[in-house]
Amino acid sequence: MKATRNIRLLYGREGMELTVPATATLLAGRHAPELPQPARALRDALRKPIGSPPLAELLRRRRPRSVAVTLSDITRPVPNAEILPAVLETLNAEGVSDEQVTLLIGTGMHRPSTPAERLELLGAELLRRCRVVDHRADDAGSLVRVADDPPVSVNAIFARADFRIVTGLIEPHFMAGFSGGRKGVCPALVDLQTVQRFHGYSLLSDARSTAGRLDGNPCHDESLRIARLVGVDFLVNVAVNADRRMCGVYAGDMEQAHLAGARDVSAWTSARVDEPFDLVVTCGGGSPLDQTFYQSVKGMVAALPACREDSLLLLACDCREGIGSESYAELMFTHSGDWRAFLDKIAADPRVRRDQWQAQMHCRMLEKLGAERIRLACDGLSADVLAKLWVTPLRGPGPAGRRCQQAIDEFLAARPDARVAVIPDGPYTLLKAGTGD
Repeated sequence: MKATRNIRLLYGREGMELTVPATATLLAGRHAPELPQPARALRDALRKPIGSPPLAELLRRRRPRSVAVTLSDITRPVPNAEILPAVLETLNAEGVSDEQVTLLIGTGMHRPSTPAERLELLGAELLRRCRVVDHRADDAGSLVRVADDPPVSVNAIFARADFRIVTGLIEPHFMAGFSGGRKGVCPALVDLQTVQRFHGYSLLSDARSTAGRLDGNPCHDESLRIARLVGVDFLVNVAVNADRRMCGVYAGDMEQAHLAGARDVSAWTSARVDEPFDLVVTCGGGSPLDQTFYQSVKGMVAALPACREDSLLLLACDCREGIGSESYAELMFTHSGDWRAFLDKIAADPRVRRDQWQAQMHCRMLEKLGAERIRLACDGLSADVLAKLWVTPLRGPGPAGRRCQQAIDEFLAARPDARVAVIPDGPYTLLKAGTGD
């Protein structure tokens, strides 16, 4: 019997334990150590920012009567309970009261946050101190036009605030290179049509719209263009490690601070793939990211450099909240079994339909493997539903972990010398193909 080892995937809130050959390759970035004193690091970053005067100095110059602070929604593991108190401390010290501050949840096109999610995002103390508002991309009454050709509207609270602060998390992003920075404005706070253009077919059909790349990335460029148009006075971004502990703080100028963070995150999360594997085991990134099938596409696409046309991909994603939006589910069901027709349709139609971008990114893996070689296990959706979502479900009794283990064991029984790779952190790992830099 060949030697084995246990590995742990990010899956839901609890993780998933699997047994793989001892020879399996673990594709993971290097460990980023937790900041020993995160609160102090945040205060220091606000006092000594990147490419900007200190936050306190900017506030003294501007003397704002209203401040908008935008934050990510529940789909991102941002340590708001650590970031926001440091920001509010500086605001208060410079004469800005909590009543003058609005915390804007940058939902983009995601649904509004629930009361329970707000509590998880912010905690009771922050909810008590400040007004909290969800951005609504489809609510014209809450938006203000900032450009006409093409038309761009942005959240009115943010646009009209005397001082604008963007917070967020920097991590690899499968379209825009990295999250954070400019994405705290676009798509987080813009109108429905702008979000749709940002995710349009032509932008995403460009191979440069990919994880880990900013230079020449049309998705990044469009987001940055709109953020510049709207205007951001101060950025507070952080990076977290695999344990969701803060490992970096990047505050100051929106562009310079974000670039500094992206460089660090790239170094921490990158893993080299010298050649593709026969079996690739990955995940949707665990909670909160893997709550829907929609978000599982990120883990799927992140594994592309590890796969060749005859590889088998095993993807574990919790999906406890189901497929995603109604429009996304309808799109997937409508084109079930004929994803190539979907690509032809959106290529020929300049109109951008809601959520078509996630399906388009899904097609990147389909073009390499086909649906039959993308095997998915989850606990939140039935196998019959998964079969309509352009993947092949791992069928069988028991929880997703048992089905994943069975699939691994069966594959290795048939191919005992197969090359196996495991991506424990899924979409949070930046895979780079080839042996060069």
